[in-house]
Amino acid sequence: MFAVSCGSSESTTDKQPFSTDDVKAEASKPGGEDIYKRACAQCHMAGGDGLPNVYPPLAGSDYLANREKTILQVIKGSSGEMVVNGKTYNNTMPPQQLNDEEVAAVLSYVYTNMGNTGTAVTIDEVKAARAK
Repeated sequence: MFAVSCGSSESTTDKQPFSTDDVKAEASKPGGEDIYKRACAQCHMAGGDGLPNVYPPLAGSDYLANREKTILQVIKGSSGEMVVNGKTYNNTMPPQQLNDEEVAAVLSYVYTNMGNTGTAVTIDEVKAARAK
C-alpha cells in the first residue's frame, strides 16, 4: 500500500467534521478583497493606484517594505507627510475599525495583489503591532 501524508501526525479519525454552521460562518467572513473594497478603495482606488498628490498608491508601493509600519498605519491611522515611491503625500488616514483578522486579511490582499509580491500578513503580526 502506498500512502501520502501532508506531514500531520493527527489521524483523520481524530478530527471533528465541519458542521454546516461552521461552513456558513467561514463563508460569511469577509475576505481581504471585500474588506479592501469597503474600507480602502475609496481613497486608494480599486487597483491600488491612489490619487496623485492626494492618496498614495498601494500598488507597487515601497511603503509596504516595513510591514509593522504598514500594519500600524491601518490600525492607528496617520496624518502629515509621508513619502511613497519618491513622492510626498500630506493627508490624513483615519484608523480603520477592523479587528485583527480583518487587518491581516486586507493587508494580505494588498501584499499579494496589485503588482505587489509580498507574503500574507498573519494575525500574530497584527496582534504584536497592536500591542505597541
